[in-house]
Amino acid sequence: MKSNEYKGAPLLEVRNLSISFTRYEGLWRQRKQCLVRDLSLEVKEGEMVAVVGSSGSGKSLLAHGVMGLLPYNASWDGEIYYKGELLTEKRLRKLRGREMVFVPQSVSYLDPLMRVGEQVRKGARSEKSREQCQQVLKRYGLGKETETLYPFELSGGMTRRILIATAVQEHPGLVIADEPTPGLHLEAAKRVLSHFREIADDGAGVLLITHDLELAVQVADRIVVFYAGTNLEEAWAADFTDEKKLRHPYTKALYRAMPQNGFKAVSGFQPYEKEFGEGCVFAPRCEACEARCHEPVYCRKLRGGMVRCWKGEEEGDVCEIREKGRGQGGDLWEKGEDNETKMNQARVDNFLI
Repeated sequence: MKSNEYKGAPLLEVRNLSISFTRYEGLWRQRKQCLVRDLSLEVKEGEMVAVVGSSGSGKSLLAHGVMGLLPYNASWDGEIYYKGELLTEKRLRKLRGREMVFVPQSVSYLDPLMRVGEQVRKGARSEKSREQCQQVLKRYGLGKETETLYPFELSGGMTRRILIATAVQEHPGLVIADEPTPGLHLEAAKRVLSHFREIADDGAGVLLITHDLELAVQVADRIVVFYAGTNLEEAWAADFTDEKKLRHPYTKALYRAMPQNGFKAVSGFQPYEKEFGEGCVFAPRCEACEARCHEPVYCRKLRGGMVRCWKGEEEGDVCEIREKGRGQGGDLWEKGEDNETKMNQARVDNFLI
């Protein structure tokens, strides 16, 4: 893994992303469901960022939103930047599949009627593309004979490696992998994730979507913790060696739930969209919950990471209020009497936006 410092502008930057779906209730009534709210993160070149969280927390929606693969009834708000430039729909069409690639969760993305080699080459038949195909297959432990196989002739591990090979054929700058290890035994899962680690070490940015925190900590540089449609904490992978280094109560609960840390579960369930309140989405399950936890809370920088929790304000010397809205970021303030006034005014301003 890399050191806890990265230089340069982010390769991918997501600012205040919200994703909603329009659905029908009954025959005629439409309702908008906001399933991802005020989500911000970034990925830098040569860095592997793992997004972890339980099922239904919005991890895959983030991946599909960045790649422009949301269904017709979805709408989104916020800003997405790639290499410092706004990622418009026109620009995304040019980059997708070349500069920005997506490794899907389902192996059904492979065409069952097309041989593996043709899919990795994306239909190209030149001698150069064939040589490049053989090289990338060899890199992932697949022989030349794999080119002539159909997807149904592949094992689960082979299929995952084919999906990765198809993605990196174009030498992309950003790789987004959505749950690349489901159904694989531990050793196979580690092998698959090690391939993404190699991609990052070669200079690309990797955004890994996974529910497996234990494996993510082993291969990623940073961990972004999702819960109920938003990010609650951003931490260095090394922070998961000690619970005291973690910032949010939910992240600490995940730490304690790992087998080697006691396997202790927290009572309650992740809320459904209709149950989202104005305050912290983890408040109903949090042992440290207090009255202000039911008020809107925004991201703060704390000890080299990020936390969306009022407790972070007490523990940190410097806090960052990320105002609600498109591409808006708060100033850095040192704590003090005047700061409380400034932060309260920022909260009032947020309600007026």
